[in-house]
Amino acid sequence: MNPGDTTLLRQRFTIRGRVTDRRLDQYLAAALPDLSRTALQRLIREGRVTVNAAPSEPSYRIRRGDRIEVTVELPQGPAVPPEEIPLDILYEDEHMLVVNKPPDMVVHPAKGHQSGTLVNALAGHTQTLSSAYGELRAGIVHRLDRDTSGVILCAKTDLAHSALATQFEARTVEKHYLAIVEREPQLDADLVNLPLGRHKRNPEAVAVVRHGGKPAQTIYRVQRRFRGFALLDVQLLTGRTHQIRVHLAHIGHPVVADSLYSNRAALYRSDLLGQPPAPGEPPLIERQALHAHRIIITHPVDGRRLEFAAPPPADFAALLRALRELRPL
Repeated sequence: MNPGDTTLLRQRFTIRGRVTDRRLDQYLAAALPDLSRTALQRLIREGRVTVNAAPSEPSYRIRRGDRIEVTVELPQGPAVPPEEIPLDILYEDEHMLVVNKPPDMVVHPAKGHQSGTLVNALAGHTQTLSSAYGELRAGIVHRLDRDTSGVILCAKTDLAHSALATQFEARTVEKHYLAIVEREPQLDADLVNLPLGRHKRNPEAVAVVRHGGKPAQTIYRVQRRFRGFALLDVQLLTGRTHQIRVHLAHIGHPVVADSLYSNRAALYRSDLLGQPPAPGEPPLIERQALHAHRIIITHPVDGRRLEFAAPPPADFAALLRALRELRPL
């Protein structure tokens, strides 16, 4: 492979549901989150985005039945080396697979994480993965943060990838997370409807913003209360970066041990007892207590409605046991 080599990415979408006053560039920004709005507008003006086989404009209002095709040249990096990393596979067929991702696993190679990723593990498991987002993101339809565990969908073919991505964009995928949060919410359930945008001071963080943010909706339901903590079922109605973590922190209930959005990066048994930490005491959990518990999708080829669920990993379960023991109501 020579420097400067590129690979051609063609992504196709068909607008099947009812659409209310949505611009073409806005639709594509949601469907292709790895491309900036500026880049998408440039592609549209260069004729590399077509609607119903004809060039269009960024301001075009999409309609039901529209067929959209995007063509992008991506720099082609080296193929991701396969690695023999055990995978907890919840489901697999010739079109897709569903994995229970462990905590502390990056989804795809990026700066500082060239190995040990989910893509490396997938490449070691199967030679058939979608290439819709290039070699570095082979098979990846959506993402989970490095320290968020749980259910993640992977596509084996570009056809399956496109069908699954369309479901995410149309918000027909039902996603539920389990979160252990600080303090008990006053309400048993609520909708958090607050727009999200870049944090003004921290480039790694996201914040609730008053102007210019992207719409974001999160529903939480209290599953169990403890003294000073709660276990929540959290349903995402939109899929913004760090959405659950930012929304819950904003309403005063940050996810336990969230190093970015709470005041501690780990929780110890001594914390629950109100005692100073013991020398050498191991943490109950030292990553955000957030687990992608359940997802409901339509199969990308045969149309079956499917539900997949993954049990929480050991650290999450250990924290729940400690809360039941030390902080019952």
